[in-house]
Amino acid sequence: MERGARRALIVAVARDVIAHADELNRLDQAIGDGDHGTNVRRGFEAVLAEVDDLAGMSESGALAAAGMLLLNNVGGASGPLYGTLALSMARNLPGTTGISGWIEAFGLAIEDVKRRGKSEPGQKTLLDVLVPVHTSLVAGDDAAVARLASVAENAAEATRSMLAVRGRAAFLGQRSVGHVDPGARSASLIFGAIGRVLVEEFDGK
Repeated sequence: MERGARRALIVAVARDVIAHADELNRLDQAIGDGDHGTNVRRGFEAVLAEVDDLAGMSESGALAAAGMLLLNNVGGASGPLYGTLALSMARNLPGTTGISGWIEAFGLAIEDVKRRGKSEPGQKTLLDVLVPVHTSLVAGDDAAVARLASVAENAAEATRSMLAVRGRAAFLGQRSVGHVDPGARSASLIFGAIGRVLVEEFDGK
C-alpha cells in the first residue's frame, strides 16, 4: 500500500470512530460506564494527530505506533485490547505483505486479544466482531473485502441477543441482553471503514 492510501485508511478509520463517539457512549450507558465513545475518540484523535508520520512508516511500523497511541490514550478495557490487536499484528506481519499475510497476522492478533481480555467469542465483546471478520476473510473470495463492512455491522448487531459475561456489563446478568455491545460496535466501525477504503483502493487499480 502506498503512502497516500495508507494515510487515507488511517484518516477514514479515525474519523469514523470519532464521529460515532456519542452513539458509542449511549450504547455504553446501557450496560457499562457510559464512556466508551469518549475513550476511543481520545485514542483515535491521538492517532489522527500523528497521521502524516504514521503514513510514512511501513505497515508494521504504523501499526506498532498506532497501537502504542491507543494503548496510552484509550481508557478502560478497550485501550489494552485495541492496543494489543495493533501491536500483535505489527509483530506478526511478514516482511512482504500480501493479503494472506495480513489475514494470518490478524488471526494471531485475535488470539492475543483473547488472552489479554480472558474472553472468547459469544461473550458480548469486540471479539464478536473480530472473529467473524477474520472468518469471512479466511474463507474469502474476490468479494471478501467488499463484504467487510456488512459482515462487521451484522456481527456487532448480533451481540444484542448475547449475555455479557465479561466486564461491567456482566454484573447486569440477563439485563445485558437486548443491547449492542459498545466494543463490538466500535470494532464494526473500524473494519467498516477499512473495507470501504480498500474497495476504493482496489477499484482504482
